[in-house]
Amino acid sequence: MINKDILVIYPESVTTQIALYKGTSLLFLKNIKHKPEELDKFDDVIDQLEYRTNLIIWELNDNQAELNDIEIIVARGGLLKPLNAGVYEINEKMVHDLYHGVVGKHHTNLGGLIADNIAKQLNVRAIMADPVSVDEMDDIARVSGHPLFERRSIFHALNQKFYARKYAKAYHKNYDDINLIMVTIGVGGISVAAHRKGRVVDVNNAFDGDGPFSIKRSGSLPVGDLIRMCFSGTYSEEDMIRMVTREGGYAAYLGVSRIHEIDALISKQDEKANFISDACAYQVAKEIGAMYAVLEGKVDAIILTGYIFHSDRFLSNVSRRVGNIAEFILFPSVNDIEALAENAFLVLKGELEVQEYE
Repeated sequence: MINKDILVIYPESVTTQIALYKGTSLLFLKNIKHKPEELDKFDDVIDQLEYRTNLIIWELNDNQAELNDIEIIVARGGLLKPLNAGVYEINEKMVHDLYHGVVGKHHTNLGGLIADNIAKQLNVRAIMADPVSVDEMDDIARVSGHPLFERRSIFHALNQKFYARKYAKAYHKNYDDINLIMVTIGVGGISVAAHRKGRVVDVNNAFDGDGPFSIKRSGSLPVGDLIRMCFSGTYSEEDMIRMVTREGGYAAYLGVSRIHEIDALISKQDEKANFISDACAYQVAKEIGAMYAVLEGKVDAIILTGYIFHSDRFLSNVSRRVGNIAEFILFPSVNDIEALAENAFLVLKGELEVQEYE
């Protein structure tokens, strides 16, 4: 029996979620909202480190959490060098790469840094599970079409590994013996991946690259037009990156970037909102079809995760195009908090090996 607590830290762009677990039982869950005017004080996302750390400590104390009962801290993964799936100790090398944005700067980088800060204060372990840079791609999937460019694996690894194993357990199968197509639609990007016998052998770059457009990301764009726009003199590099990663997709077409705002438009039968949502479903279905080809037609199930699949219209638009490929399994949530806690719990039980980031 695990008597000590697990602290989960999950930073997002304008919020920080924290949770306390005892074993697999949730003790406390809090979504700390950050006011835009507070975040605007920081020039760089990493500059928010002390601010967010202090807020977490304050919330824990305010809710009378027993900090001495915390044995392990598990954080949302950030942008790191390509690595194998699994759990990693947050060591000095990882802290360096997250802090300096060696692979890229993103609010997810704060997860490991905050966990490291608090772990040192409490003298406990800090780990990270299945960060977005998990890379198991086949070499052929890396070929882009020009040797100066290589396709990269950046996707919702934590979510997909968690639900893949959940599916396998529920259907009395071994994840390492089956083939899955998995779709994760998050608040940011969309990941569509081919899982072949426990490895993600191909996946679109959901961070700033290809694949379906999402709420804020533009996804794959016409390359020639994109190049000409870059050199038009109208947009800076930062403008273009913002356009592709934060101001594309639903946000660009509809002028809103929050799920409840999009849902409100759709519920009012807004013609444009319905059309853009149908286009997103269309692109998701196309990407599923591509992964069907990757797996050479051998697919045990298609697993769909994300709150958008509560929409019957969206789900039916995907299903009618690719529903005959394999059985659809629906998990209409993301649930990364539980996924992180489960990984930490298995580490405490000695059932998961903790790897070293190098």
